[in-house]
Amino acid sequence: METAMTAGAQKLESQFCFALYSAAHAVMRSYRPLLEPLGLTYPQYLVMLLLWEEGAQTVGGLAERMLLDSSTLTPLLKRLEALGLIGRRRNPDNERQLIVSLTDSGRALQEKAKAIPAAILCASGKDLPGLLRLRDELTGIRQSFTAARAEEGGAAVPADREVP
Repeated sequence: METAMTAGAQKLESQFCFALYSAAHAVMRSYRPLLEPLGLTYPQYLVMLLLWEEGAQTVGGLAERMLLDSSTLTPLLKRLEALGLIGRRRNPDNERQLIVSLTDSGRALQEKAKAIPAAILCASGKDLPGLLRLRDELTGIRQSFTAARAEEGGAAVPADREVP
């Protein structure tokens, strides 16, 4: 006898991954008109948030905080540098490292971006405590998936395990 989970397991609307994917897509679309006047894409905005928050850091440090490979981050940084928002220079203590820092224009952009979090909160239809709880839950889910993948040596979830 099929359980309710098994009966709908192969329907798109019952997939956890689709709900997460489509929600993330909707959020990204909400950021686009807010970031367009700043000349930033969403991933560029994330880099700028880190630099505004933490100051200059290595490419590797940025990649680690953003959960990206350095090779994925490098083209993004080159575009930000071309926009005059960041500078990249070799670490004098370790020539293999590049240090990324804000330019004066990059620091000035922070003031223009201050209204974005409030606009996103409004668009979410949630109150701040509700959105923070959801953020924390999603962070926990990400950590669980990361841990499960590490335990399995990077292998996919076995086919005999039910996953919505």
